[in-house]
Amino acid sequence: MYAFGVIADDQTGKADDAVRVVSEPPVPGLVVIFTRGQPACAPISLRKGAVELGRAPAEDLVVLEDDQVSRRHVRVALSGQGIEVRDLGSRNGTFVDGKRVQHHVFSSLPRVLRLGNTLLRFAADIALFQRGGVLEHEDGLVGPTLRHVREKVIRAGVRGDTLLLTGPSGAGKELAARAFHAATGRGGPFVAVNCAAVPEGLAERLFFGARRGAYSDATADAEGYVQAAHGGTLFLDEIAELEPAVQPKLLRVLEMREVVALGDTRPRKVDIRICAATLRDLQAEVAGRRFRQDLYYRIGRPEVRIPPLIERIEELPWFVAAELQRSGAGLTPTALFLEACAVRPWPGNVRELLREVRQAGLSAVAAGRAAVEAPDLSPTAGLDITDVPERPQAPADLRRVAIEAVLRREQGNITRAARALGMHRSQLRRWLARNGVDAAALADAGVRRAPPKPAKESR
Repeated sequence: MYAFGVIADDQTGKADDAVRVVSEPPVPGLVVIFTRGQPACAPISLRKGAVELGRAPAEDLVVLEDDQVSRRHVRVALSGQGIEVRDLGSRNGTFVDGKRVQHHVFSSLPRVLRLGNTLLRFAADIALFQRGGVLEHEDGLVGPTLRHVREKVIRAGVRGDTLLLTGPSGAGKELAARAFHAATGRGGPFVAVNCAAVPEGLAERLFFGARRGAYSDATADAEGYVQAAHGGTLFLDEIAELEPAVQPKLLRVLEMREVVALGDTRPRKVDIRICAATLRDLQAEVAGRRFRQDLYYRIGRPEVRIPPLIERIEELPWFVAAELQRSGAGLTPTALFLEACAVRPWPGNVRELLREVRQAGLSAVAAGRAAVEAPDLSPTAGLDITDVPERPQAPADLRRVAIEAVLRREQGNITRAARALGMHRSQLRRWLARNGVDAAALADAGVRRAPPKPAKESR
């Protein structure tokens, strides 16, 4: 269950009046995202410069219904240097991004504040949160940071025939593509293609089909992805990986609305919409002559960026609670567990989070607990392995341990492992070559072999 992103320019390159937020000064503040054991989404304004939080009912205090919060617990204020957090002598302490704080001024915006069993996120502008909280939609969770993008995607589906989705791996680009397809109202097929997984040399045949006799093994006519998407939507994930030889032919399909299969002598009409997605900068790919400029001009607008999970922390408790509920074991997350999740970068975004939450749930069940606690989270979960400094001399190098563990789990499949690690497959290949790691050997090591049968005794 994924969610998707923030608005970019539409086909005209202008802001859309239907979704444009009125230009007003930002209202910094806090948002309660977890309290009383449940996800929440309640904004607290810092418009007046400072706010005190605690458990005691008082006119000058924001009350938190949490018996682990002191009567007057913490003061959060705006200062000329940034955000000032001052503990007011609380019994259980004040924690910012997982670290206990007595009095500190943060020059950059921290992520989360924890008081007792209540978790809050810092927000540069709470305007979106004041308009509504996290919604459970048929397409997944849609939080305040992302609400307008659904309208943007739907509008693209109604008005145009292309959409470009950008953003990191695992953030929910396919979910957005399906919303685009549904908005077209055409009722045709949705054909999803991972361009990075198309075997070299087979792309043209797979995309455009082939006529019987076009090559030695072509014993019958075969339709391609383009023909299969006729009357619907062709979703091209990781389009930056599309083979150069295929790019001009795809452009012709878009411009002429026709396709020529291998071995065919005449074009055939097709009616498709194209939704493309990439985690790379297509303009940079064009500048580096790795992607055709004319194709980019055809598919590059409108563009919707899908922000990473760390930009929408308010959704994290909802994702965690929903994933644990699916286990059927009555599991619930603690505030400490959510805090441990919130302070990690999650390069694999929602996809990685859900996988690690499932594993943490299994750890809690194995320990006989219904509460999922911070130690249940793997030490390497949600870490940006590519940013961990190389320490070849260290006996348990975090980068190597994590990468090898993922490769074992994915049976040496570099594409799947890279996706799980939030890396590009070429980046992972370079790391493997540089460190002398054999993915195939790790795949073999990950396979459990039956113990050898005991030899028969000789008589």
